[in-house]
Amino acid sequence: MALHRGSGRHEARTVSVNPFFGAADPLGGMTEAPPTHRLPDGPLPPSTAYQLVHDELMLDGNSRLNLATFVTTWMEPQAGVLMAECRDKNMIDKDEYPRTAELERRCVAILADLWHAPDPSAAVGCSTTGSSEACMLAGMALKRRWTKANAGRYPGARPNLVMGINVQVCWEKFCDFWEVEARQVPMEGERFHLDPEAAAGLCDENTIGVVAVLGSTFDGSYEPVAGLCAALDALQERTGLDIPVHVDAASGGMVAPFLDEDLVWDFRLPRVASVNTSGHKYGLVYPGVGWALWRDGAALPEELVFRVDYLGGNMPTFALNFSRPGAQVVAQYYTFLRLGREGYRAVQGATRDVATSLARRIADLGDFRLLTHGDQLPVFALTTAEDVTSYDVFDVSRRLRESGWLVPAYTFPAHREDLSVLRVVCRNGFSHDLAELFLADLTRLLPELRRQPRPLTRDKAAATGFHH
Repeated sequence: MALHRGSGRHEARTVSVNPFFGAADPLGGMTEAPPTHRLPDGPLPPSTAYQLVHDELMLDGNSRLNLATFVTTWMEPQAGVLMAECRDKNMIDKDEYPRTAELERRCVAILADLWHAPDPSAAVGCSTTGSSEACMLAGMALKRRWTKANAGRYPGARPNLVMGINVQVCWEKFCDFWEVEARQVPMEGERFHLDPEAAAGLCDENTIGVVAVLGSTFDGSYEPVAGLCAALDALQERTGLDIPVHVDAASGGMVAPFLDEDLVWDFRLPRVASVNTSGHKYGLVYPGVGWALWRDGAALPEELVFRVDYLGGNMPTFALNFSRPGAQVVAQYYTFLRLGREGYRAVQGATRDVATSLARRIADLGDFRLLTHGDQLPVFALTTAEDVTSYDVFDVSRRLRESGWLVPAYTFPAHREDLSVLRVVCRNGFSHDLAELFLADLTRLLPELRRQPRPLTRDKAAATGFHH
């Protein structure tokens, strides 16, 4: 969550109250304007409080037009009803809500089967608030396994974690919070994610694991998980180092099993110790729910599992959060039940069709060069063509926002700081019709952008952030 400071200079602000908010008597419904950064002295009628908050939220962007986020922005009304019925259930209290706990267990079993766990009944897993928490848990397990194996050298030796520089920021947070050295493989040329041989070259006796990303947030590409495991197999043959792999499949974990069935990236690879995914991304559930799974009990040290009994029963838990709603877990099971394999295949296939079609038509405009084509994750990145000098991707992002489209523009990290791109995330609900409207707005802007004397966006950091 973002950190926020106190009220400061905003302390004197108040919220204007419309006389119509008094349902029966407009004059009687008027109250003193409530402050925004401290508690009002007295209560407001519920209809007034609702309307004040509702009106302020109108200034938010339209989530369906947000092509920056990977997070689900549409579900069926029936899913919304189920979530409303479960919003008061505390997911941690599994003894009080045993059927909700059972649905969580079923989801773990479904994912273990989907990701080819050698023995799905032996796989260990849990729901989380999202992939960021799931990654933290997976990182903790990697570190604890390394610590136990190196008890004679730790804490003197500093553990490290190897990953591509394109990883989601949660991995940098993990390394910072848990005092692990982050060893990152930089981008090179047209390679925008981890290189297996380069990753293996960064490993040593203090490496707790290597993170592979199935669906990079920078460009939507899959990292070569099988190639990474092969490079680590060769490393073990040369040096004896046995380095486990965690697959951060926040997005790809719910795409590849249905559209890329021949791609080997999951527990079919013996070196893959754990996998995470975001139920609230291509798992097709509203935020926030994620999942973390381990190959078997040996991959998750028992001492990390807490057994809580004061809520009415003895329950094993592995989480950074404690109380959280059960609604999203119920919605995940609903979606699994509702779609099945063929339904997921149809939904994800339609989304990929939108991505590849839109990418191709944008390339046909002639002003842009595609870095990826939406044929792995339904995500593609593009930059301006070499002969375009009157505007840049930040200008495009800023102008598209005027039409309601949120398209992130950002600069790549080392060693490709010279490259700035736009990224388009296609999700279920972003249809061919909406893609057509997006393309029409982009096409309409191009003549004006071409007439600019030079790129005009001065504050590129504020033009539009890179939101994972």
